[in-house]
Amino acid sequence: MGDSGAIEFFILTLLPRYFDTPFSEAILGKACEKGLIRIRVVDMRDFTEGKHRVADDYPFGGSEGMVLKPEPIARALEAIPNDPQTPTRVILLTPQGAPFTQEVAGDISRQARVVLICGHYEGVDERVARSLVDQELSIGDYVLSGGEAAAAVVVEAVSRLVPGVLGNPESPVQDSFAGGLLKGPVYTRPREFRGWEVPPVLLGGDHDQIERWRRKEALRRTRNRRPDLWEKVVLTESDRELLAEIDSEDEDGGGNHESH
Repeated sequence: MGDSGAIEFFILTLLPRYFDTPFSEAILGKACEKGLIRIRVVDMRDFTEGKHRVADDYPFGGSEGMVLKPEPIARALEAIPNDPQTPTRVILLTPQGAPFTQEVAGDISRQARVVLICGHYEGVDERVARSLVDQELSIGDYVLSGGEAAAAVVVEAVSRLVPGVLGNPESPVQDSFAGGLLKGPVYTRPREFRGWEVPPVLLGGDHDQIERWRRKEALRRTRNRRPDLWEKVVLTESDRELLAEIDSEDEDGGGNHESH
C-alpha cells in the first residue's frame, strides 16, 4: 500500500448507482470516512461515443447476446491518474477468472491502487483481457447479470484486511478461511435457548481449553463440510490428536458433536 496505508479502488461499471448503499454502510462506510479506503465509481458510459452512449455490440461470428466493447474500458482506464510511484492492479471480474479466495484477497490488500472492471452481457472483448488486464477473477461458479455484485464482494473482503478497518486487529486472523479452516461454532447469550445449551467449556474461563475446543471444532467442521479445503490443510501433531478424539466421538455417538 501507499505511504498513507490506504488502498484506492476504481470500479468501472455500467451501473454506477448500484454502489450507492453497499459502500456507505457499516464497516466500509466507516473505513471510507477514516480515509483507510477510497472508492471511486467510474461510469463506463461516460467514455462511449454518440448520444446513445452505446457500450456493447454484437459478437463477430454470430452468437446470442452482446459483448462489452473495448473502447469505453480503454478510455476509462486511461482517465485514471497515472502515478509511477503507485502501481495499479487491473482486475477483470469474469466467470472465466481464477477463483477469488481469502489468499487472493490478502494479496490484493497489499496493493495501493486496484481497478475492478465489471463485466456484462456475454462477456468483454478478448482484447481487453489480453492487453489491458493484470488479473481475471471469479467469485464463484454461478451466473450473475454483471460484475457489480462481484466487485462489492472483492472490495469488502479486501478492505477487511487493511490495517485499521476492523476495530479488533485480531479479527481477520480469526475469520473463516484465514488459517485454511472454517471457523467453528460460536455462541452468545442466553446460555440456554429452547433446551439447547452453550458448551460448558466456553463458560469455564480456561482459555487454553477454549482455544483447544475451537481448533477441534474448526477441524471437525472443515472436514465434514468442505472436503475441497480439507485436502489443503496442513495438520500439526496436535491436530492429529484432536482428529483422533473427533473420530472416537463420532464412533461413540454416531453424529455431529459440534455443539457439545
